[in-house]
Order: sequence, then C-alpha cells, then structure tokens
Amino acid sequence: MEYIALGRSDLLVSRTAFGAEGLCQAGSAEDAAGLVRAAYDSGVNFFDTAHNHTDCERLLGAALYGVRQNVIVATKTASASAGGVLRDLEESLAALQTDVIDLYQLENPQTLPLPGDAGGVYDVLLDAKKQGKIRHIGIAAESMETAVEAVESGCYETLQFPFHMLLPEETDSIVKLCLQHDVGFIAMRPLCGGLLMNIPLAFGFLRQYENVVPVWGVKTHDELQQILFFEAHPPLVDEAFMNDVRAQRSFFS
Repeated sequence: MEYIALGRSDLLVSRTAFGAEGLCQAGSAEDAAGLVRAAYDSGVNFFDTAHNHTDCERLLGAALYGVRQNVIVATKTASASAGGVLRDLEESLAALQTDVIDLYQLENPQTLPLPGDAGGVYDVLLDAKKQGKIRHIGIAAESMETAVEAVESGCYETLQFPFHMLLPEETDSIVKLCLQHDVGFIAMRPLCGGLLMNIPLAFGFLRQYENVVPVWGVKTHDELQQILFFEAHPPLVDEAFMNDVRAQRSFFS
C-alpha cells in the first residue's frame, strides 16, 4: 500500500481510500465490519463517510473499534448554519465512537464559508479545532467555481471533488491548482457513479496524478479485492493506455 501526505495537513493517507457511505448496502453489521476490517488489514487507513449517512457512520465507527488510533476518519456536514454544523459534528462524533474527527468537510455549500462571515460556519469549525474535536478542515464541492475559491482562499486543507477519466481534460486544472496551493485532493466518484466498468482503466488514470487520493465506494469483498489488486499492481500508463482513455471519453461524450 502506498501512502502520501494529504496536502499541507499532517495526514499520511493510503492512496486507496475507503468510501463508507455505502456500508449500509454491505449486508448485516457483521458484513460491514468484515469489509472495513479487510480493507484495514490490507493497509487502507483512510475512511470517508458523511453525516447524511448516519447509519453508515455508525457501522464504520463500530467496525473501527479497537483500531481507531491507527486510521484517519473523514466525514462531512451539509448544514448551512453554524448551529447545524455543530449539531452534526456532535452527532458524527457519537456515531463514529470517537473523540476527534481527523478531517471534517463542509459538503456542497452554496456560498463558501470563510473566517469572520456573518453566518459563523467557518468560525464554528475553528472553535471545534481548538477544542480538539476536529483536526483538519476540508470541503467537498461539485461546483468548479466553489472549488477554485476554496483552494485559493487558503482556509481549506483538502478538496473533495468529482474526478474520473470521463470528465473533460480541462478538469485537470483543479488538480494542478491543489498541487500549487498544497491542498489535498480527494477524488469523488472515481467510477462515475458506476458508469465506468473498466476498473483498471479508471484506476490507472487516477494513479498518474501523484496528489490524487480516490475514494472508492466499496460494498462487497469482490469490489474491495479488485481495488486492492490494482493498488498492488498499478496499470502501466503509456500511450496505448491513454488511447484507451480517449476512446472511453469519446464513447461517453
């Protein structure tokens, strides 16, 4: 398993991240725990979920019991108010059975929260950081405008953004911008929500970007083993590989 620093944070994460928002579809609580622990035993140390999926937070928290100190846990809040963010944070801490969340992300805010804003959302995060309830502040966005503003603001240590090989090549610019500003880049929906069936092609495309950490939504052991196989045996990204990528882009465009 390869590990990289997530931007300027002190988080050293596995380049294969476990997306836990689908854990509720993994079967029983025992099945979900087995899936998470299989990933952990294989070297995955970065697990991402969201408050909107509270049941998945609970399953993840239970599955990581006993090894919490060895992993990095990220979750998100979609609340637009300071009080809502604080409420979501407390509920996530309880669901995840932890005293601190390593990476707390604002999810798709309509306007970018910044220090001193009237709404107080960012200031609540700063207070929570001072209290030791969160370690790092990130943002999950689907708007390029919001993503660019967040990266250039210097207030967010990570950006989670849709990134896969079917997107226009211009999307690469946000990855490069994160690298320039030392912001960790977390790739959301690396398989385009299931549209991409060619995992080695999707995996190899993302692996060529050294600062990109894809979050793979895993629901079965077979899916996990496929991702782990390509983690151990990354596809060769050469001209023939990129021709296949361009063919896929052309097919879906």
